Amino acid sequence: MRSLVLKVGSKEISLCNLGVLCVSLVGFAKKSFTTETQRTPRLHREERADDLCGKALMKQSGSTNRIRLVLVAFGAALFLCSCSREGIQNSINPAGPNAANLDRLWWLMFWVCTAVYVLTMIAIFIAIRNGTRRRDLNPVLDPSPETERRKRNAVVSAVVVTTAILFFFLIYSYSTGRALTADLAHKNGLSIEVTGHQWWWEVRYNDVDASNMFTTANEIHIPVGVPVLFTLRGGDVIHSFWVPNLAGKKDLIPGKISTMWLQADKPGVYRGQCAEYCGLQHARMAFWIVAEPQDQFNAWRQNAVQAAVPPSTDSQRYGQQVFLSAPCVMCHAISGTPAGSNFGPNLTHIGSRNTIAAATLSNTREHLTRWIVDSQQFKPGNKMPANNLGQKELDALVDYLQSLK
Repeated sequence: MRSLVLKVGSKEISLCNLGVLCVSLVGFAKKSFTTETQRTPRLHREERADDLCGKALMKQSGSTNRIRLVLVAFGAALFLCSCSREGIQNSINPAGPNAANLDRLWWLMFWVCTAVYVLTMIAIFIAIRNGTRRRDLNPVLDPSPETERRKRNAVVSAVVVTTAILFFFLIYSYSTGRALTADLAHKNGLSIEVTGHQWWWEVRYNDVDASNMFTTANEIHIPVGVPVLFTLRGGDVIHSFWVPNLAGKKDLIPGKISTMWLQADKPGVYRGQCAEYCGLQHARMAFWIVAEPQDQFNAWRQNAVQAAVPPSTDSQRYGQQVFLSAPCVMCHAISGTPAGSNFGPNLTHIGSRNTIAAATLSNTREHLTRWIVDSQQFKPGNKMPANNLGQKELDALVDYLQSLK
């Protein structure tokens, strides 16, 4: 998410940084107060006894002012550190009908709970104020019937209102859940099968025509305004498919097939994430959903169903030989070549992807080279071993992989 920015003249100041400055001021005020408190006893020993009361009152006033300063600075820090609703992984920045339903539910609960909290704080404040104004501090052992009736009515009213709010939340939440799964059989403008592995995503585009089916990894293209049916499978452990801007979470459980649909109403790139802890590199198991106009999607799909582009230079041809003779061929598939293993991500069009390593690294020559040599430096524990290649073989292999577009 992009943080809020305050423009002062020709310069822009991040409000998050401004919030950090407020936190620093809190620490400075606290340190100053502590230092003065430590010095006070030594100074007091040199003063007369009749001045101690005055000094104590001044000290109490100073302490109150510093406490107020700390509270104001802390509140300002919280406010300025808030972030905007914009972002490519933000559930309150909906870009589709499913996310919009969840967004309405979230804001409804937020404002109702905020109102309840404010009313509760007001009631507590009134009770404290009335209690401190009482002149008779002795406990009331025999309250009047009128007082008992008033307190009973207040408690009963609070219980009734709380129960009504909870039932309202229950009904609204249930209706939202029904809307997310209603008419699922007809949400099949496009059918995609996703399998979660540790720690990457296998993506297969299904079609009634087998020649239009293909497999890719970690990057999903969909057309704008078309409902997409996702069939979800767990390949090893439990994962969870979540694209906050487009839909809610759905678990991928080994041995069980789950289905969900989502739709992007506006073009853009949206980040998805595994939302169920699945091992050491769970936090680096992400993916991209690229929503694009129908004609751009059709052009992308037409290219994706094609076999890999044959190498066109000597370096690329040598790189293909390195790929087919190195351990790479034991785990990866490249359409149009003898490489056909599905243990790792399909690399047929890896050169056209925006990221590698499940959206961990941008797809640059440097990142691709370092990933091939030793992927454990980026994602410790992943199943890709280090490759002991010479510089000539490594350069040729990277040339070949980058040509696969």
